[in-house]
Amino acid sequence: MESTPREDDTRQAACLRLAAINGLNNTCKQRLLEHFASPQAIFEAPVDELKSVLLIHSAQIRKVLNPIDEGLIEQQLALLKHHNIHVLLHSNPEYPALLKQIDDAPPVLFTRGDIRLLSGPQLAMVGSRRASPSGLKTARAFAADFAEAGLTVSSGLAAGIDTAAHEGALEQIGRTIAVVATGLDEVYPRSNLSLARKIVKKGCMISEFPPLTPARRAHFPQRNRLISGLSLGVLVVEADTRSGSLITARLAGEQGREIFAIPGSIHSPTSRGCHQLIRQGAKLVETTADVLLEIKTGLETELNSVKTVDTSSLSNDNNLDPEAMKVLNQVDFAPTRLEDIAIHSNLSIELVLSKLLQLELAGKISPLPGGQYQRI
Repeated sequence: MESTPREDDTRQAACLRLAAINGLNNTCKQRLLEHFASPQAIFEAPVDELKSVLLIHSAQIRKVLNPIDEGLIEQQLALLKHHNIHVLLHSNPEYPALLKQIDDAPPVLFTRGDIRLLSGPQLAMVGSRRASPSGLKTARAFAADFAEAGLTVSSGLAAGIDTAAHEGALEQIGRTIAVVATGLDEVYPRSNLSLARKIVKKGCMISEFPPLTPARRAHFPQRNRLISGLSLGVLVVEADTRSGSLITARLAGEQGREIFAIPGSIHSPTSRGCHQLIRQGAKLVETTADVLLEIKTGLETELNSVKTVDTSSLSNDNNLDPEAMKVLNQVDFAPTRLEDIAIHSNLSIELVLSKLLQLELAGKISPLPGGQYQRI
């Protein structure tokens, strides 16, 4: 006797069917999710009801819904279980708030790892696959600083700058998100298989593509809009003028995100894309402080609007690293200037700024006008 499918299986299968519909754009799919009580109900509804929701002809609806390959859905469902892939609907409270704000937000997301990171403050770091040794070193060092400051570093798991950014964040507390252009049952490029496993263990991987979706050229620009959409800003480390990183930066601008670029040698092809962005208005970055100062307001807004951010691990002084404690000890209960904090802690301005942000996230200090801080 065949067992009855579990409710989770039925729901996930319906999510996979929704993702498999090629004849409807994301806006139409979101409309269906908003109208029906569950994704299962979409595929149980009469054609006339679907017609009234989507405002298209009955013949079009049948054409859209009929070609779904149920055999493929069963294979994908098995892969969800095998790889512990979580399905996140646009209507789910855990769906990233910033991503919801963009046009064409995916109605279904697939995730592996700690999905809580999706609701926290993120900075995207992208760049050339053929990065210079200097560019890789810079990306790794910047990502480590951002992670230490409390930001989650997001990137696309590509070779080059993306890989260095993920690795730099993992050197600290593991706050990194890989947004990929394949199903989460695959890793592309294969050379990053070991890195992907570390990210699943200590961070999060995310895709809008269901399992068994291979790497396709058209998927990478789609992926890029998610990298920028999840983040407060995008930092381009190295890029030539034909780099996909410039697509990510352009999308970030359209989404109202901050755009940052690191300049380089005028003789280096991988600097020309960054120089182009700076000429177009991107903020020139020489240190991590340049980024932290710019996104500070957006970060405060994000933390106030997203209540799922967990800073409880930072609530006790014992959980602060020695450098953060050193900075905290130089912040008075009266207004204290940034310059004085740096001088008396004997740390660089860049490191002090990252520690101040960490302390602010932990609720230890409060920023004041004029570059001053006050202990709480």
